[in-house]
Amino acid sequence: MLSPFFVLAALSCSALAATYDDPSQLKTKSYDFVVIGAGTAGNVIAARLSEDQNRRVLVIEAGRSNVGFESDLITIPFFGPNAAPNTTFDWNYTTVAQPSIKNQLIPYPRGYVLGGSSSINYMVYTRCSSDDYDRFAREAGDDGWSWNKILPYAFKNEKHVPPNDGHNETGQYIPALHGTNGPLLTSLPGFATDIDNRILNVTKELAEFPFNPDYSSGNPLGVSWMHSTIGGPFRSSSATAYLQPALAARSNIDLVYNAQVTRLVQTGQKNGLPEFLGVEFARNSSAPRVVVRASKEIILSAGAIGTPQILMLSGIGDPLVLRTAGVTPVVNLTDVGKICNNTMDPVLHPGPAFDAALAQYNANHTGRFAANGVSNQMSFFRLPQNSSILRKYGDPSAGPKAPHYELAFGNGFFTTSQTIPTTGAYFSIINVVVSPTSSGTVTLASSDPFAHPIIDPKLLSTDFDIETMVEAIKASKRFVAAQAWKGYITGPYVDSANTTTDAAIIDYARTWATTIKHPFSTARLSNQTGKGVVDGQLLLKKASGVRIVDASVFPFIPGGHPQAPVYIVAERAADVIKSAWKNPR
Repeated sequence: MLSPFFVLAALSCSALAATYDDPSQLKTKSYDFVVIGAGTAGNVIAARLSEDQNRRVLVIEAGRSNVGFESDLITIPFFGPNAAPNTTFDWNYTTVAQPSIKNQLIPYPRGYVLGGSSSINYMVYTRCSSDDYDRFAREAGDDGWSWNKILPYAFKNEKHVPPNDGHNETGQYIPALHGTNGPLLTSLPGFATDIDNRILNVTKELAEFPFNPDYSSGNPLGVSWMHSTIGGPFRSSSATAYLQPALAARSNIDLVYNAQVTRLVQTGQKNGLPEFLGVEFARNSSAPRVVVRASKEIILSAGAIGTPQILMLSGIGDPLVLRTAGVTPVVNLTDVGKICNNTMDPVLHPGPAFDAALAQYNANHTGRFAANGVSNQMSFFRLPQNSSILRKYGDPSAGPKAPHYELAFGNGFFTTSQTIPTTGAYFSIINVVVSPTSSGTVTLASSDPFAHPIIDPKLLSTDFDIETMVEAIKASKRFVAAQAWKGYITGPYVDSANTTTDAAIIDYARTWATTIKHPFSTARLSNQTGKGVVDGQLLLKKASGVRIVDASVFPFIPGGHPQAPVYIVAERAADVIKSAWKNPR
């Protein structure tokens, strides 16, 4: 039984701003800016734009509040893996059958709550490589997105705080690489485990797995201590870090949640282009539709699934796809809904140890439950320069500092696809292809905005991806063969016991692989005519009035975990928007 105390653990809003849980309650229908989606990026945009008291900002969120029923799942760090799927915090999407992984239908979690996926993710905070940002800048045709230019926004986003257990952090990170005054709290692991020293000893024993003193340097390659979005004993999300402080301090920002956007409303023409400054939304499919208008622009931040769905419902996308769903095309942008994602291969479970850890957390907010429940270390690696895989297929990564695969280490049986055994002690390595070439689609099931879209990520559907997964699993096997694990690891789990040949590894991967829940690029940017969905300033192409700021605009999947890059891009995007309206065209 979870303690009822944590139902109220997230900050509550007092103040001056208006918060509504029903669209019909809105007192005004006109704002300067309307932000669609109170997720990772949307809350950054809303909080930063509302810093100007002369601007009125409305935030519209489809999902629920981040306080109330079962909110301990998105507050207590250890429970991060339990926040989705099949909870009220999740959209509870499911993919179509995936042929490359034996026709499995995969749960596809996305945050349906204030904070979006920053409220339900595993809290891993990785900036990714400098090469990723430099490639972003090249695709955008704007050097302002490059690593050297955007790094100040990483510091602006982050506030590194001491780990919850108060241990000495010396040697675990490089302080000069981290922000100390930003709103988002990050920290190093707050609970030591018995695998920590063994992992570090492997880095001394095997040159293939070097220690990296801090993966936030722009070069994430090697084994590093993991930063998480945890402050003290609680998760730090875009809701707690950005939205709630803004609502508590300002009168010019309003929030309506339980309000699903059904379409963007065309309000006229501007410079010969259709202009969308209206937003239609409703509490549910039977509720009356409400329309609000932005006098300056709409910022679409509904995420890599929600954003393309809203665009297509508004007649923006591939005309053939739109007509098939019964939607009249208005803007021809064929790249809407093209998806990139990475694939992972496959904890503590209820019992006396679980109960004791929960009791300790309830008593004084310390111990295992105050720490990330996934890992204390994170590692990223490239295929060897002479790899036959790179010779055959080329290098899809952003550059020499960008990884091809990730190994994450779990002190327990970590999985999202296998049945967790009820007995035994386990060590897990999660293998992730972070530079995938597989790409899929998000399309409309119908013109009904309340119907889930059709999600087809096409996991492990290219030779590069499956061969890279094989190499990642082989690297994992070499990692646990090090002397550091002698007497600790007694043998493989039954599901992986027969992975002694490439063919057996491929079968294992296709049996147990799933998504690591990092979709990107469904409204990708490009500075080239005829390509992409947004331009280098994230403005919707072939239309006026709409800017997109979320993971969907990335032209490729960055080599790491998405929340830090999304926060950083959103921080700069907020300044881009401010600048645009300081001297409007």
